[in-house]
Amino acid sequence: MMEIPSKYDPSAVEDKWYKYWMEQNFFHSEPDEREPYTIVIPPPNVTGVLHMGHMLNNSIQDILVRRARMQGKNACWVPGTDHASIATEAKVVDKLRKEGISKDSLTRDEFLAHAWEWKDKHGEIILEQLKKLGASCDWERTCFTMDKIRSESVIKVFVDLYNKGYIYRGVRMVNWDPAAKTALSDEEVNHKEEKSKLYYVRYKIEGTDDEYVTVATTRPETILGDTAVCVNPNDDRFRHLVGKKVFVPLVNRLVPVISDEYVDIEFGTGCLKITPAHDINDYEIGLRHNLEVIDTFNTDHSDA
Repeated sequence: MMEIPSKYDPSAVEDKWYKYWMEQNFFHSEPDEREPYTIVIPPPNVTGVLHMGHMLNNSIQDILVRRARMQGKNACWVPGTDHASIATEAKVVDKLRKEGISKDSLTRDEFLAHAWEWKDKHGEIILEQLKKLGASCDWERTCFTMDKIRSESVIKVFVDLYNKGYIYRGVRMVNWDPAAKTALSDEEVNHKEEKSKLYYVRYKIEGTDDEYVTVATTRPETILGDTAVCVNPNDDRFRHLVGKKVFVPLVNRLVPVISDEYVDIEFGTGCLKITPAHDINDYEIGLRHNLEVIDTFNTDHSDA
């Protein structure tokens, strides 16, 4: 009589059967007359290892693919990893720093060699973890989002979209990473509120001896990028200033006084300095009023 152990021992089962599945090539798919059923795995980043979210997501995909196979469909689950270039660069830079190597001391090709080494190491860890889960991926079709085939496809599509006018260059507000010196997706940004204070700054009105308009701002350091002062068109206190010009402090740049209903009459002094390159709301006002966009920062956010 076979004795059934009181506790499940996965090591006695999982490796044995996964090895058998792989030897029998059960997961590989080639196009044929059967109805196709394909899932492209949402590629996990090569910057780390799988987490619980990946476990859940991939288990669901595995269930769907295995069900499709049992229904007689030509099921193919395409595995792969994602480059996550900005995060990967940060990881590689940190690794090099611990080894006493500065990124700036390397050529592009030398740095890329370190990046590919990182990808090969951590990408392989992730793929092995998927196998430990029992994932029935077609491993012969393993992809990486920056391998030669994928890269050439991305460039081709990008150029095609550009030639069709769907991609174009323009000045935009971005989330800037001063360490990596690159723009970040909104999804990569963690917003937090801070208790700040208002600074009151006087802007001299053109053509007067000592008449000023006072602006309240939480960011006086952005004054160098001001291209307008804005008031609410319904604010009787400042209606007479609309159309006139004021001098931006420190740089003595003449900028117009404009009106826009975005301005909160009750906040601060009711006068808003407009720095289109600093704030998304200022940027939108700048678009509506055709204002100049002045970038006052270097790539590492030190004062220009």
